[in-house]
Amino acid sequence: MSGLNKDGGLTAPADGKSLAGFRRALLGWYEAHRRDLPWRGTRDPYRIWLSEIMLQQTRVAAVLGHYRVFLERFPDVATLAAAREDAVLAAWSGLGYYRRARMLHHCAREIVGRHGGAFPESADAWRELPGIGRYTAAAIASIAFGEPVAVVDGNVERVLKRIYASGLPPQQCWTRAEELISHKRPGDFNQAMMELGATVCLPAGPRCPVCPVQKWCGTRADAVRELARPAKVATAGARRTGERRNGRGAGAPARRQREIWCALDERHGRVRLVKRARDASIMAGMWELPEWTTAPHTANGNALWRTFRHSITVTDYTVHVMRDAGGRAAARRGRWMALDEIQQLPITGLTRKILKAGGII
Repeated sequence: MSGLNKDGGLTAPADGKSLAGFRRALLGWYEAHRRDLPWRGTRDPYRIWLSEIMLQQTRVAAVLGHYRVFLERFPDVATLAAAREDAVLAAWSGLGYYRRARMLHHCAREIVGRHGGAFPESADAWRELPGIGRYTAAAIASIAFGEPVAVVDGNVERVLKRIYASGLPPQQCWTRAEELISHKRPGDFNQAMMELGATVCLPAGPRCPVCPVQKWCGTRADAVRELARPAKVATAGARRTGERRNGRGAGAPARRQREIWCALDERHGRVRLVKRARDASIMAGMWELPEWTTAPHTANGNALWRTFRHSITVTDYTVHVMRDAGGRAAARRGRWMALDEIQQLPITGLTRKILKAGGII
């Protein structure tokens, strides 16, 4: 077979020569242009596993600082397994999606308790562990152990659909990825595909002229024509397209708006905090400032300190913070926590934001 479709994109299966060229071009580009990230350049399965869990639904920039701090507190799987859940959540605080931290902790205990601290070496074995899905299992097994299994995340899926000039269904994306993967360097190949989607083959405005595999891409002709068109003044339709890129248009859940009030009471080096219920739907068991959905009655009419904007999943919050307000805002809810104790507690991202703004932590 030729290995190329009528538009110049890869067919499946591609012939050996075409496929070898594709792999060589992609891996050469990755070696020269990959971002310098702390979990690259290691084959330590613990560090790779941690990075993959942290990167789920989270930007790389947000993960970098948390990754370093987490490793300082829990440098290996045995330390993580032996830790209290509250300590793990405290180290995770600010990353969001706290179920990831709980499952990470649970998985560490499984690895230590049932496997003697030994990490599985195959994707299939990783998938037997709690909180590990197909993508994460393949990423760890390929990067840490060199197993030739492909990964497909949102970035890789987009790359594949453009290369093949086809709206591939999910299972076919995995099939195509398995056909392309380099068996000699599976970990680097998978990371190269993800890097390509994250930095070049972007959802909007793909950087086709600098793409290392443009010669094999079935949609490159469309992209070249698009780049050659004169720029248009933004229209209402274009603005709606921009909203879709930000996850706010067709196909994305409608965002909700909420207004809440929080009391920031600080006395003698202590702050009053409330613990969320263990069965709360989000951020269960975490600590936060006392909160109300209506403006609290205060002894001091000027008690409003600051207003914050904060988002959790599909809800955008306007948060009014009452400081040393007195009256209802100082009602006996929660516990007074010393500042050094707060640093060890799993506090919500909103609470952390407010305490930092107040110079308290």
